[in-house]
This record gives sequence, C-alpha cells and structure tokens, in this order.
Amino acid sequence: MLNKQEQIFKALSDSSRIRIIKMLQRKPLCVCEIREILNLATSTVSKHLSILREAGLIVDWKDGKWINYKINPAPDSLASNALLYIQMQIEDDSTIKNDRKKIMGVDRNILCCN
Repeated sequence: MLNKQEQIFKALSDSSRIRIIKMLQRKPLCVCEIREILNLATSTVSKHLSILREAGLIVDWKDGKWINYKINPAPDSLASNALLYIQMQIEDDSTIKNDRKKIMGVDRNILCCN
C-alpha cells in the first residue's frame, strides 16, 4: 500500500502534473493539446503522463492517430480520494483558470497535423 501511496504523492508533487489533472477533469486531451497548453516539450509531457498513468490517476486510449488521455473512470480508493481532492481544490488558482481558457482554444486537428 505504501508503494501505491508513494506513486500517487510523486505524481501529485509536480505543478505540471497537477495542471494536467485539472485539464483532464475538464475534458480528454491528446499529448499535442497538453503540450500546447503547458508550453513544454512533447517528451516532457509524455513523461508526466506516464507518471500519472502509473499512479492510476489517468488512462489512455488510441483513437486513430491520437492517443487520448482522461481521468481514470474507475480508480482505486487512494487515487479516487486524490482526484476528488484535486477536483475540489485549486479552482481559484490563476494558472488553472488560464489553462481552462486555453483548453477551449486548442484544436488537435491544427496542432497535431503540422
């Protein structure tokens, strides 16, 4: 159990990963959309997503040429509690508010096809 707790705490110890969780609580996104919002390298975003997935906080699925990410719809109780906490908190943070605005403007058909 401690290993699972460590994974979750590690996953939530980085502000970019918290931002990704908050974005995915709004809607599923692909790597290029997340990369655009965070303004990070694709490899960095992929590493963040891998850590979140390993902790059981998010899941992915392939849809044509895209791999989409979303909040795990059936997390274990530890991950569920962590996700609930994040959903209820950090709403008023200016970075999170700005990310929410950016989510509305990202278009994978433009971002991922260039």
